[in-house]
Amino acid sequence: MSEEKLSVEEVDSISADGKTANVAMKELASDDEQVGDFVREKGIAYGMPYNNTYNMDLYPDQVRWQEGDLTATRTTMWSGPGCHSGCQIIFYTDEDGKLVKTEGDPNSPLSGGRLCMRCLELPQMVNSERRLKWPVKRVGERGEGKWQRISWDEAYDLIIENVKRIQKDYGPECIVSMIGTGRNVSQAIAHNQYANFGGADLTLCFLSGDSCMLPRTALCYVIMGNQWVADFSQFRARRYEDDPEYVLPEVAVIWGTNPVVCNSDAFLGHWIVEAMKRGTKLITVDPQLTWIGARSEMWLRLRPGTDAALALGMMNVIINEDLYDHEFVENWTYGFEALAERVQEYTPERVAEITWIPEDQIVAAARMYAQAKPATVQWGLAVDMAKIGVITAHAIACLVGITGNIDIPGGNVLVDQAASLEFGYNSGIWELDGTDMVAKRLGVDRYPLKKYGFTASSQADSILQAIETEEPHPVKMLWIESANPIANMGQDAPRLYRALKTIDFLVVEDLFITPTAVAFADLVIPCAMSNERDCIRVWFDPLRTLTKASDKPFYEAKSDEQIMIELGHRIAPEKWPEYVQTDRDYMDWRLERDGVLDTDGTQMTMDRVEEKYHGMWYHKFRYKKYEIGGLRPDGAPGFMTPTGRYELYCTLFAAFGDDPLPYYQEPPTSPVSTPELAEKYPLIITTGKRSFEFFHSEWRQPETISRQLHPDPMFDIHPDTAAAYGIIDGDWVWIENQMGKMKQRARLNPSLDPRVISTEHGWWFPEREPAEPSLFGVFDSNPNNLIPQCENGTNGYGAPIKCAMGTVYKVTPENDAPEDQPSYQVCTTGYTHGKTHLSDKPSFYDGWTPDYEPAEGFFDIEEYWKTHERK
Repeated sequence: MSEEKLSVEEVDSISADGKTANVAMKELASDDEQVGDFVREKGIAYGMPYNNTYNMDLYPDQVRWQEGDLTATRTTMWSGPGCHSGCQIIFYTDEDGKLVKTEGDPNSPLSGGRLCMRCLELPQMVNSERRLKWPVKRVGERGEGKWQRISWDEAYDLIIENVKRIQKDYGPECIVSMIGTGRNVSQAIAHNQYANFGGADLTLCFLSGDSCMLPRTALCYVIMGNQWVADFSQFRARRYEDDPEYVLPEVAVIWGTNPVVCNSDAFLGHWIVEAMKRGTKLITVDPQLTWIGARSEMWLRLRPGTDAALALGMMNVIINEDLYDHEFVENWTYGFEALAERVQEYTPERVAEITWIPEDQIVAAARMYAQAKPATVQWGLAVDMAKIGVITAHAIACLVGITGNIDIPGGNVLVDQAASLEFGYNSGIWELDGTDMVAKRLGVDRYPLKKYGFTASSQADSILQAIETEEPHPVKMLWIESANPIANMGQDAPRLYRALKTIDFLVVEDLFITPTAVAFADLVIPCAMSNERDCIRVWFDPLRTLTKASDKPFYEAKSDEQIMIELGHRIAPEKWPEYVQTDRDYMDWRLERDGVLDTDGTQMTMDRVEEKYHGMWYHKFRYKKYEIGGLRPDGAPGFMTPTGRYELYCTLFAAFGDDPLPYYQEPPTSPVSTPELAEKYPLIITTGKRSFEFFHSEWRQPETISRQLHPDPMFDIHPDTAAAYGIIDGDWVWIENQMGKMKQRARLNPSLDPRVISTEHGWWFPEREPAEPSLFGVFDSNPNNLIPQCENGTNGYGAPIKCAMGTVYKVTPENDAPEDQPSYQVCTTGYTHGKTHLSDKPSFYDGWTPDYEPAEGFFDIEEYWKTHERK
């Protein structure tokens, strides 16, 4: 290659792979104006003519084309059933509009043609005769599973009648909306709640401590003013070596996630695999060996719930051995001296005792991470699912901060929603301006992080408490959208069962009739799947479109947005522009309302994203935004925090009366905190293990390939532990603790510590009887029978979901009669084996109802209302 600077045309002629193009781009980068033209032409920072060019005759630069007798639609997979990630997919429909095939989009720079097995088998779910086809209302008692088909007009009338009644008699604050996994439902359920119902309470559907990304997110906004994610070059159309600014992480720490299987938090696991191919080395933090852990330089097998101690121990090594980034710490952080003093309490020796990780591994991992430049951390749900979830996130964020891996190529980069479009839980919040509804959100009076908006939702446990006690006000209506809480999201599932039976009016919007619908719903309405809806996805760049593959719906199913719009024009017409009649209209209205413009300054529309950018619109992404005023509205350098710095010592925590520095606290039940309980229940139970076949409680239908490959719930147990309990591989086993019991089949796993077992979640059995006391067997294999609700951190976030205690024993004919099944027991008594909770007393009782202190340490609705009067 010539030493002279190359022209755009010369760069264009160079192959896109290998170092040659990368070097050429770096040479070109010295001319900003020329780069500006180049990136617009090549789609690096703005619109994206696909830089991958695999078989362009078969996969043209279009959103829709014909392929023989089939119509191909290039779109994004981002609704139920499906995960967070939003992979680029091609739907193939026949002349009747029926989905017959799916395929990964090979020319997508985001997902590169990769799809999980669930996307590949999607036609099975889309065309399933088990799907909910039209609205139905309950005609028997709750739990009988008796339904009557009604029209959409009748369904809307029933909703409006009850909404108006509750608004008049109790106030709009007594109407609560609840969501499962967000996906493209987030903006619809929020806008529906605020505009159509007039209340401000929206939350994750009884997920204790909001323990799904929100603890990490809240922490990030508190100490750095934004959210960070691991940088694997995903925010530009040119990836890895084809991006002249990008630097591959030397080391990536995979902390509390199994990314190749779960692909959580809008992060695709194969991005890490691509980095591994290019030389990135891994450290994996996980209680059990995963595929990616087996390919790591180091695997740290920690005791569940002790992540904060590990992060503090690693910082002890890094600070004491002077391995931290002096430049970043001195110029951009706040509170380093206080942090340095705090970590002295967490010597490698002490941390080894806490975490069960050998001391030499802790030291080696700290050195390996600190000495790599750049290095990144990809964290997961396990961070959230401890009572100190926010504090654990704080410890890990401090680890990243002191090593200077903040907002640098290949580090942890600060990101916002694509086009800064608010399509999350604040959608439609302007409709509550001038009211006191936000101030009445449940939990804001107890938790400052909620009060001051460090995530725009109510606190899930506080809603359960309000249902049970009617304090500070009653909950009279629930709108549950794409969630199945007694199967999956809500902890202490029997307690939820008892509470939800008391709701005046409950609506479920879902794809199938679920256990939640049968047990509690008065009305169930059908929603559409990804191939049946138009939407925009803004969870990080690029902005992507979901494009309907056909105008022919599945029977009478409607998209969440369409339901919201049609209901809105009936119940609150003054809040909905007349021209907003379809989900596509809604997208254009929101793009206009939020001032989203194309690069030429004209109004962006959904049609334009599809036609001009083929459904993927990238925006200019910069590194080190804190140096150029890119993180603050005043344009000053620094971070959006009270000090303007990355806060290792959190000034807001100090103002709230909480510890401003990270620390470690034992789980509520553990061999250390409850040794007497541990004598009876000696095993640590971690739960939530993902599998390729399922996404939470989705894909359990027996006809699916997923269920055929994975027919039964499984839990992992060390072979030595199994032998000690007389268990062999494949045995059905009861798992029990002081709260409840459930059963799963044993799977021997020698990678586990013998003191730990790992259970699956989300199980229900659609092939079983819907009516109570069967209820699809929803409680039979449910680990949430064993996990407390309302046991949260002082900030309202986090819950001990992955670190309970328990014991195991074989299922036998003598202990497996119909009346022994947890579903039967809950549906007939409200509990799986009696009123317990004796040694796991939730924080709910610490001052929440000062006139009611249960003698036995559990909440009993019937007992409570013997001495209280309903509102």
